[in-house]
Amino acid sequence: MLKFWFGALLMLVATAAFSQGKEADSSSYLKEIKQELKKEWPKNRTINLVFHGHSVPAGYFKTPVVNTLDAYPYQLLKLVKERYPFAVVNCINTSIGGENSQSGERRFVEEVLSHRPDVLFLDYALNDRRIGLEEARKAWESMIEQALARNCKVILLTPTPDQRVDLLAPGNELEQYTLQIRELAQKYEVGLVDSYQLFYDIIKAGGNIPDYMAQVNHPNAQGHTLVTNAILRYFE
Repeated sequence: MLKFWFGALLMLVATAAFSQGKEADSSSYLKEIKQELKKEWPKNRTINLVFHGHSVPAGYFKTPVVNTLDAYPYQLLKLVKERYPFAVVNCINTSIGGENSQSGERRFVEEVLSHRPDVLFLDYALNDRRIGLEEARKAWESMIEQALARNCKVILLTPTPDQRVDLLAPGNELEQYTLQIRELAQKYEVGLVDSYQLFYDIIKAGGNIPDYMAQVNHPNAQGHTLVTNAILRYFE
């Protein structure tokens, strides 16, 4: 019951945030980046896409197997390159399996910003349950603010499923982190890829979440493709 009311409180906070800001429009947020991606040699430059998070973007499927090329960062790279054949694009993955955003924030300057990202993707919510909403918010805000200060575009990702959590249960723990991430996207007017909503909609439509999962908390290639296609909207 306490979790339910806490989740309801977060919903109110997230709703109030709509009047304070709005998440970035996927069709225009990366306008300048897309213009760079269209340029031909010798006028083009290298575009760095940096993915910072836990085991899911790192490519862990059924632990300890790491299917790097089937994970959404590299699925995205392939599709971006098909769309922009003249572009030089780096897919830089700084994700570490088992890490939460607090640990990710501590190495953010040295190991992430050092790559000079043009677009930064943050995906930590599954593991942030270990540190709590308040500490997670501090870490996410720190990374977002540091990236924006470097004129980097930022795209936040809500969590993919953990099959031990009922996504249809109001106020469930993953929903709480999803609401916080949505609110951060609105506050900072950055991009949002709502992975949680993608899988929630599958369940609501009568779909079977295990069809998209390699293990209890890691998507398979099909699950990663759902996330990839949502990210791709920013590059269209």
